[in-house]
Amino acid sequence: MKLRMKMTYRTPKGTEAEFLSDYLPPGAALLLMEDMQQSGRIPKVEVLDQYETEWTIKELKKYMKELETEPHHVRIYADGGFDKGTGRAGLGCVIYYEQNQKEFRLRRNQMMEQLISNNEAEYAALHFAVQILSEIGVKDQEIEVYMDSRIVVNQMAGEWPMYEKELKYWADKVDEDVKGLGVTVQYAHIDRKQNKEADQLASQALHDIQIDSTIQK
Repeated sequence: MKLRMKMTYRTPKGTEAEFLSDYLPPGAALLLMEDMQQSGRIPKVEVLDQYETEWTIKELKKYMKELETEPHHVRIYADGGFDKGTGRAGLGCVIYYEQNQKEFRLRRNQMMEQLISNNEAEYAALHFAVQILSEIGVKDQEIEVYMDSRIVVNQMAGEWPMYEKELKYWADKVDEDVKGLGVTVQYAHIDRKQNKEADQLASQALHDIQIDSTIQK
């Protein structure tokens, strides 16, 4: 979740001006709200999320307390590989998240058959990663997805049209799972060097090397 603050500042002589902040993490917004109220010079502070929903200090404190035990600050790196000769696909994902004031890295891969292209393998890898979110308890928050496939990133972000029925099949499954978790997704394209962990996992899956590990950073 991202928050921005709309505030009214008042000088000792009574001159007032309104300000709107950039988006902030919830913890930073809460600290600023409390500090501003104590100063006495900011009689009115509104905190709005990316959907323009207003939050009170009490609601923010409750949200922050819940975050201590639930996975949050989730970042997914996913990649898919396809072998035309065998018709097999390798799916790989790395999921970074925080929980109980600790940072974790989950790495997992899977081999699939009966896919028809590398693009379909990329979509299947995204779906594979999203399914894991339910397993680790991610819900009702914003997550970030990073992939080196421009097709997947731009189509899922609604910037490019989608014509292939096999890709639409996976996109619909991803959207259904995301909706069920109550999460919103920010998609971002990265180059292959930035996605080398997920790429390696996908390659290992194609060679029947299974990886499934979660470690504390």
